[in-house]
Amino acid sequence: MIKIQKFTFNPYQENTYVLYDETGECVIIDPGMNNGSEQNALTSWIKDAGLMPVLLLNTHCHIDHVFGNKFVFDQWGLKPQFHQGELSVLQAVPAYAPQMGMYYELSPEPEVFLGETGKVFFGNSELELIFAPGHSPAHLCFYAAEDGFLIGGDVLFYASIGRTDLPGGNHEQLIKNIREKLFLLPDATEVYPGHGPSTSIGFEKQNNPFLN
Repeated sequence: MIKIQKFTFNPYQENTYVLYDETGECVIIDPGMNNGSEQNALTSWIKDAGLMPVLLLNTHCHIDHVFGNKFVFDQWGLKPQFHQGELSVLQAVPAYAPQMGMYYELSPEPEVFLGETGKVFFGNSELELIFAPGHSPAHLCFYAAEDGFLIGGDVLFYASIGRTDLPGGNHEQLIKNIREKLFLLPDATEVYPGHGPSTSIGFEKQNNPFLN
């Protein structure tokens, strides 16, 4: 059974997730730490929980989701894994970070890229890849079918959706992917988004003003 620990980091209030199971192996998804106290919060919790990080995953590569990639690499030797279509997004970050007044440590680039479909594995657990661009050009969600939850990144939020006015965004594509991919998941599926509180597929089908 996969357990989830959520941290909310950086000025964008981005949700960083640590997923772990009974083996003690864990996955860090979208590390958003951008100062020493946030870095300490993550490392202290992982150490106290007795966990060993074995994967670093990015749903997509906007700055608020990759602030901590370099730190995770320095701590645990993990290079990020994401869809190749996000590489140009990652490579663009150093140019715009200073304009936003943000200190950004250069993320390593992947040795392994993730596909549009497939699975990633850790411990006794697996996460299914769901390709859902629209907020960014090659956004992935990570679905834990047995445990009934989705790490959704910036695709679907509580009563909202990801913004589509950034480079590589596409509103129609985002809506289509939510309807044709995420809304096929069971209504009880818990959605853990990149910002804000969790929600469920069933709730969003009924109540999301962007999708009704």
